[in-house]
Amino acid sequence: MDRGEKSDSHAIDITTASVARMYDWLLGGIENYEADRQACGELLKIAPSTKALALNNRSFLRRVVRILAQDYGIRQFIDHGSGLPTQDNVHEIVQRIDPQARVVYIDNDPIVLAHGRTVLEENALTTVVDEDMRDTDQIFNRPEVRRLIDCDQPIAALFVSVLHCIDDDEAATLIRQVANKLPHGSFIVICQLVSDHSHVREDATRLMQEATGGKWGRVRERQDVERYFEGLVIEDPGLTDVTHWRPDNEVVPRQHVDDWIEWGGLGRVTKT
Repeated sequence: MDRGEKSDSHAIDITTASVARMYDWLLGGIENYEADRQACGELLKIAPSTKALALNNRSFLRRVVRILAQDYGIRQFIDHGSGLPTQDNVHEIVQRIDPQARVVYIDNDPIVLAHGRTVLEENALTTVVDEDMRDTDQIFNRPEVRRLIDCDQPIAALFVSVLHCIDDDEAATLIRQVANKLPHGSFIVICQLVSDHSHVREDATRLMQEATGGKWGRVRERQDVERYFEGLVIEDPGLTDVTHWRPDNEVVPRQHVDDWIEWGGLGRVTKT
């Protein structure tokens, strides 16, 4: 995620890997280029279960969004670092539950913006905003965000598999800034890549830094992610491998992942 000039003014760089396009390839998508596929190939050498991890993480996104809308009654969502549209996007999940639910996607990858705007062209209750996800004040002051999001009503802010793209201090600061903007009874979803294996953390971080031209933070450890939840009330079942977060049934339809996982959970914003 870059700061600075709006990405709409830039041509899509197909020679440097994009995290969004790499994720698209890992999910079986077609909106990716050779640089993305090569980077994924190198990443799979370091962490062979990465494709399974991506699929498990996408299942978590669908599950947590559905639960927030269905069980907690949330009708407003802000998806930070949303990535390329795929099957069962956030707005599709929540608008099946309530057609009046509103969703704002935040990204500044030019290919994400182009595809997102095409997909959402006829959906007046959903928009994609060209901003760096770290620019919280700017995001909340955007006219299209103010049109869709009522800051007096509970909001779900999503940070799903995106915080590892920025530095440690930036990630912690970002969550605090967003939590301060959200009203009482809102929720923040956080998960990011962690590994218990130092060689996976170091090698994957090095590869992604090089492949993306520095648009990457760090593969972290579980305790690093825990501090993002400071000040939030962590909902059951606590912080965990997201594959195990409120599975739909006892026999969890997941693929085995052992080199790294997506670690996180759901935090509630409480204010006096």
